[in-house]
Amino acid sequence: MKPPRYLSSYQHRDTQEFVTDVLVIGSGIAGLVAAIEASRHCDVTLLTKARITESNTKWAQGGIAVVWSNNDGVESHVADTVEAGDGLCDLETVELVVREGPRRFQSLLEWGCQFDKHKNGRIALTREGGHSHRRIIHAQGDSTGREIERCLVERAREIENIRVLEDVFVIDLITRGNTCYGAIAAERTSGRKSLYWASATVLASGGTGQIYRETTNPAVATGDGHAMAYRAGATMRDMEFMQFHPTTLYIAGLGRKLISEAVRGEGAYLRDRNGERFMVGIHPRAELAPRDVVSRAILERMVATNDTNAYLDLTHQNPLQVKKRFPGIVGVCEAFGIDVGKDWIPVSPGAHYMLGGVKVNEAGETSVRRLFAAGEVASTALHGANRLASNSLLEGLVFGFRSGENAGRLAKRSTLRRIRLESDGEAERTSTQVQIDMNDMFNSIKAVMWRQAGIVRTEEGLAEAAEKIRFWGNFLFRQKATTPTAWELCNMLTVSFLVIQSAQTRQETRGVHCREKFPDRDDDNWRCHVLVKNGQVRTEPVTHERKTKRRRASAASRVRPNKR
Repeated sequence: MKPPRYLSSYQHRDTQEFVTDVLVIGSGIAGLVAAIEASRHCDVTLLTKARITESNTKWAQGGIAVVWSNNDGVESHVADTVEAGDGLCDLETVELVVREGPRRFQSLLEWGCQFDKHKNGRIALTREGGHSHRRIIHAQGDSTGREIERCLVERAREIENIRVLEDVFVIDLITRGNTCYGAIAAERTSGRKSLYWASATVLASGGTGQIYRETTNPAVATGDGHAMAYRAGATMRDMEFMQFHPTTLYIAGLGRKLISEAVRGEGAYLRDRNGERFMVGIHPRAELAPRDVVSRAILERMVATNDTNAYLDLTHQNPLQVKKRFPGIVGVCEAFGIDVGKDWIPVSPGAHYMLGGVKVNEAGETSVRRLFAAGEVASTALHGANRLASNSLLEGLVFGFRSGENAGRLAKRSTLRRIRLESDGEAERTSTQVQIDMNDMFNSIKAVMWRQAGIVRTEEGLAEAAEKIRFWGNFLFRQKATTPTAWELCNMLTVSFLVIQSAQTRQETRGVHCREKFPDRDDDNWRCHVLVKNGQVRTEPVTHERKTKRRRASAASRVRPNKR
């Protein structure tokens, strides 16, 4: 399946043109931090396809993992991350992110983020699955992402040289050769297209969860950034690794709501319909096992007990403490008539976080010149084959700083060029006489991906999914896509095919990728990354050894933050 280079045509006479130094696409933690950091050097324009507050960041419940206690240490956090990553973490990247974490978190405090504290004024810490220490910092109990989003939005709006444009759908990156010059976008309400010329572009467009029927992600997470980067010729890495969150509130007919891992971190039990605490016999850490282990265990138990879900049990906990710690979750449960002090919470796994994405280096640079990426759209190799809980906000924070800083410096010393877009056969695409039911195609993609490319994958299932996605994609790509819904469907089909293609390539079970025919981890053949570029698949070896001797830490990085 080969998507067109550009999803939509444009006419110069009908198209507005804007010029900026740095263009940021996305308004989650990575995009906002990148915009704030880049604005120290030059003018910034930030585009977001919905409201500025609508992102995966907003819905992050658990917290942000930071070494903040004197009882904790960088080495411990690094070890936990590498263990969770199941052999595919880049050690230098892990150390970089973990070491920079406290300093970047200090910036959030200075910008006005309010995190939960003990009565003595010290920041409260909790523990989640896979962590050996209490290092998860949270806000308003279980609304960490919402508080970080609030703080960063306010900060960005205070900065005069950051221009924020909401409800703008970015259709494609503008490239010539292997250089990015900005993006083509359209206003969601009027449909009017614009060209945004930039000396540097930061892609921070979020995740891909909407390609699956069961997901914790908001409606905006349709993989737009992944797809547009791929069409622009960027190298994609590890797209087979979609992390499924073990516990989403499962009530048939209603949207799925995330039940944070922190609930298990604070002592909740997982039970089946018969009341058995099944995780005790599966992993030494029981309910605090890595997410891939818990997700597969829940799925297997659902099959064994012929049930649609498993259950989280908090009835042995102090109900007042539970309500204080998890006000949002308790409120959602109460809205559905579930009293967490008396009732078990029905839960099932759901697509949660795309570990793969656009390959970037330590500076946040992609394989396309002048294009940076940060957050869930990027693959930094921090997470490896399985993300450690609450490391995603940390990664978005650190690489938001790095990509914004480097994009800003690049733009400051650059001269902006405008180019004429190259034709890719758009004129040959025609509107079909067949009425396309967009909603039906949307649901069909999600159903196929959930059944055939979900938690457990079979050779036959992946082949069937590939055939269907290829057929639908080739049909849709021949049409003239003129609306955000059509563009989103094109992006979802592209991302789905990348996931399937990568999953077919990796013939082993590792981390969140489970192949039924290949149940074991195979380091001899598959301790490597899977890369896809321009339809070609290749592998890249992984090493835990440092590539170079680490440079002496700067004075700023050696200063221990003020742990208020």
